[in-house]
Amino acid sequence: MLSKDRIDLRTHAPVVMGTFEKVEGLIGESGLDAMLRHLVKLRVSQINGCAYCVEMHTREAREDGETDRRLDHLVVWREVNLFTDAEKAALAWAEALTVLGNGVSLDDLHDQLRQHFSDEDIATLCTVIVMINTWNRLQVASHNARF
Repeated sequence: MLSKDRIDLRTHAPVVMGTFEKVEGLIGESGLDAMLRHLVKLRVSQINGCAYCVEMHTREAREDGETDRRLDHLVVWREVNLFTDAEKAALAWAEALTVLGNGVSLDDLHDQLRQHFSDEDIATLCTVIVMINTWNRLQVASHNARF
């Protein structure tokens, strides 16, 4: 439900919101692993404090076969051996692009990505990260339980 002082983004910016949804559809059609997309979206949503998105991406990941154990430990992914090196590289990249100016070397992180992903996959991963940051901020701005 909308907070009393907030606007419904779907009503007041339908073309923009529809375009964002089309971008999400294109990402879904990409060759980037769906489980990796779930992990990245969930981790970014955790960082951004978007409760709605955390619940949604956790549910979607479970529906696609992700384990509770990995989901429960995503917040401490660096401290456990439950994630592949490729997933760790993607999660580190997602965190760096979400929390800007944190002193992390983007060049080093990008070099790690290139060990596991094609240029096309890296471009798609960047888009996933940008889009979930956008959705998180729109969700927080509107306090809308449904877009």
